[in-house]
Amino acid sequence: MTKTYGKSTLVSRYVTQGPERAPHRSYLYAMGLGEKQINQPLIGVATTWNEAAPCNISLARQAQVVKKGVSAAGGTPREFTTITVTDGIAMGHQGMKSSLVSREVIADSVELTMRGHCYDALVGLAGCDKSLPGLMMAMVRLNVPSVFMYGGSILPGHYKGKDVTVQDVFEAVGQHSAGNMSEDDLHELESVACPSAGSCGGQFTANTMACVSEAIGLGLPGSAGMPAPYEARDNYAFDSGEAVMRLLKDKIRPRDIVTRQSLENAAAVVAATGGSTNAALRLPAIAHECGIAFDIHDVGEIFHKTPYLADLKPGGQYIAKDLFEAGGIQIVMKTLLEGGYLHGNCLTVTGKTVAENLKDLPFPTDQKVVYPHDKPITPTGGVVTLKGNLAPEGAIVKVAGLKNLKFSGPAHVFECEEDAFKAVEMRDYKEGEVLVIRNEGPKGGPGMREMLATTAALYGQGTGDKVALITDGRFSGATRGFCIGHVGPEAAAKGPIGLLKDGDIITIDAETRTIEVDLSDEELDTRRKDWQARENDYATGALYKYAQTVGSAEKGATTHPGGSSEKHVFADI
Repeated sequence: MTKTYGKSTLVSRYVTQGPERAPHRSYLYAMGLGEKQINQPLIGVATTWNEAAPCNISLARQAQVVKKGVSAAGGTPREFTTITVTDGIAMGHQGMKSSLVSREVIADSVELTMRGHCYDALVGLAGCDKSLPGLMMAMVRLNVPSVFMYGGSILPGHYKGKDVTVQDVFEAVGQHSAGNMSEDDLHELESVACPSAGSCGGQFTANTMACVSEAIGLGLPGSAGMPAPYEARDNYAFDSGEAVMRLLKDKIRPRDIVTRQSLENAAAVVAATGGSTNAALRLPAIAHECGIAFDIHDVGEIFHKTPYLADLKPGGQYIAKDLFEAGGIQIVMKTLLEGGYLHGNCLTVTGKTVAENLKDLPFPTDQKVVYPHDKPITPTGGVVTLKGNLAPEGAIVKVAGLKNLKFSGPAHVFECEEDAFKAVEMRDYKEGEVLVIRNEGPKGGPGMREMLATTAALYGQGTGDKVALITDGRFSGATRGFCIGHVGPEAAAKGPIGLLKDGDIITIDAETRTIEVDLSDEELDTRRKDWQARENDYATGALYKYAQTVGSAEKGATTHPGGSSEKHVFADI
């Protein structure tokens, strides 16, 4: 049933109400809007649609259905798009430096569009890694009623009788370089690995952040699970449009939903699903927009006390489609809630709490994807934060699927990812070494690149579990093995990783959550006096601007002071 919304307190009054707004209204009439539509709330419908990769290709279709839901509930939808940088395309070359930066550009551009046109609420649809948190950051920054919707995961490819994802293609590059796969087989695999629209199919960063959207309360229950090609996703799109109008009527805003407890819920779901290490960068960034102190160490504490329950790739057997068919992220949340690992009182975009949403949902026992909380795969989460004299600000590793949680060996230092990848291709490394890739942090890169090409090549060569790798950059959600990212302070900030030399003994222990180099404080101080910053090639443009403002990975690699410093909130003007 269509509802009537008064405009006296809505932001859109600044462009639609009163004689002085006649010029503004003339633009709206020019686009076919009538007086009734102009006098309704104006709802931004934002997508990251583009033709760069399959992650985003179905978002435009889904946005049209969101608009129908908004209209049916008495709102006037106004669609707009923003950028996205897709990691699968950007990976393994200089283009990856644009990836993390794009998260900030997405949040900033959505903020500017909403502010400039005075939209009253927001529905955001996204598909790839940075676009999901970028939209969620914009939602809590603006604090207008908002609903997030994931575009959905890709269907699995099929190669020689088994399901495959893009992770298999990256690892096949290593197999090819090692002489274990022919060029024809590599071509056949790349041709079938990604058969549809949607984001990468494992519990990589996109699907991890999709799970976060439900766990944190910004996405409708069930909306994160269904694969992108299924047109039944349109039901979630329509419902998301209606839901944002209900939130507007009930005056429920994102910061009513995103609280310290809901952030802890999101971290618990990441741990339980063996999700991407990138969540330790995303959750602090979302918290930062709200003015909530929640850094990599806070995330790590939740990871440490949450059981690992979902047997998902890259550490496990199954993909996002399998999780959907087993019952979706809701069954993970159900068993976590039953085990006391979730805060059931957190509000969600349904207008109900987490516990109320899950009340009538049974945990299915006839599936193998998600284990019950009292019979976990492992008693602690699939992701671990580390700290020690090599990473005073912390570091992070995905341990889901790892058999050995300790590693010690001599450092083999590389000054950038390209040097490391070349060495791996040439097999210019030794088993037992700790490969160190530095100068790839948020400021030093700039842009904090992911290293999937290098780690996947190691696995393709059969040495993924015979070396460790540490970096002040990041790892893809598809990375597996003893790969430690987010090492802070980064080299560009005079962090210890920038002081390492070949042969220094590094010890990593995911059980005690430590990462140490066998050097005294005095030796580190001596090396620091001789240290000189490495210049990068970016003295102009967006990457230069980013490097001047970005903070540490410890607190989310954000670029502005955040909610704790704001003097007004857009929704209140």
